[in-house]
Amino acid sequence: MVFKTIIYPVKDIAQAKKLYSKLLGVKPYMDEAYYVGFSVGGQDVGLDPHGHSQGMTGPVGYWHVNDIKKSLQLLLDAGAQAQQEVKDVGGRKLIASVKDADNNIIGLIQSLNFEVRGSLRNT
Repeated sequence: MVFKTIIYPVKDIAQAKKLYSKLLGVKPYMDEAYYVGFSVGGQDVGLDPHGHSQGMTGPVGYWHVNDIKKSLQLLLDAGAQAQQEVKDVGGRKLIASVKDADNNIIGLIQSLNFEVRGSLRNT
C-alpha cells in the first residue's frame, strides 16, 4: 500500500490549474475538463471540478492498492461507511472511498498498470 495521490475538489478548474501550476512548478501531465493532474517527485496532485458534488469537502488522500474490492471490503468490515463505490475513472484506474467514524474520507486507487508493494492487510 502506498500513499501518493491527493485530489482537491475545485469549483473553478482554470483558476485552480493556474494556481497549482505555480505552486508545484510544473505543467499538468493530464489536462482535461473533468480532471487536471500533476506529478511532482512521485506525488500525484489532482484537481476535480466534480469533487464537491460527489461529497468531497476538502482534499482526499488516495492509498494505492492491488485489489480495490478487497481493500474496500476490509475497510467496510472495520466500520467505515461507503462514500463512493468502485468506479472506473479511465486511464486503467479504479477508485473508491469510505468515511471513517470522524467523517474523514479515505480514498483507494488501483492502477491496472502496476502492482503496489506493501499492503492493506495483503491487498
